[in-house]
Amino acid sequence: MQHIVIIGATSSMAEHCARLWVQASPLHLTLVGRDESRTQHVAQDLRVRSPLSNIEVMTTDFVNAARIRQTVHDIVAQAAVDVVLIAHGVLPDQNICQDDVVACDAALQVNGVSPVLFAEAFANAMVRANRGTIGIISSVAGDRGRKTNYVYGAAKGLVSRYAQGMQHRLAHTGVKVVLIKPGPTDTPMTGALKAKGQKMACVEDVARDIVHGIAAGKSVVYTPGIWRIIMWVVMHLPKFIFNKLSI
Repeated sequence: MQHIVIIGATSSMAEHCARLWVQASPLHLTLVGRDESRTQHVAQDLRVRSPLSNIEVMTTDFVNAARIRQTVHDIVAQAAVDVVLIAHGVLPDQNICQDDVVACDAALQVNGVSPVLFAEAFANAMVRANRGTIGIISSVAGDRGRKTNYVYGAAKGLVSRYAQGMQHRLAHTGVKVVLIKPGPTDTPMTGALKAKGQKMACVEDVARDIVHGIAAGKSVVYTPGIWRIIMWVVMHLPKFIFNKLSI
């Protein structure tokens, strides 16, 4: 039975990925969250959808490196991991982060440092087994710093560069790293953006792209796919044009 671990299992994106996985076949699924009640709620829904799956719940501190290391150690000690999806994060208020370095630090830690520490901890275990796939969710926001969200974008830029480095390191092993870059997606995290009229992708479609990309072992998954083209244009805009834009 395949063992899939989801870090940040209460995120809407992660929950929809889990539904696709359990609907495809029974799994050993480990859900890791920060809130016990919310994570158990997700687990119970999945148990109803897939009674033959073995679904476990764990909680941990996502911004404590020692706790991250211990959590991963406990997971891999139970059973080898076939797939880990690292999906947690929050969308901070850019203006608050600009005015409060404590808020800025918290946003950088949970969106940038925490995901890569989880990835590194799982990578070490997977290398020893010489198999497995790490799917790590970054964002199109990490492709180029923009004044409207550069704190979040910088954190996700860290995730993207780290994942690229891990891909290079693990290129000649049996371990794959899949870097996932969603555009704005209709989830509770982006509720404020949706209220301002920003167009959002359907979370079910994004989850499907993630699951398919992980199964295929792709290096990078832009979802929806149009964002690969959009961000190519954004990254190549000359500075004198870019600086005139409010994006």
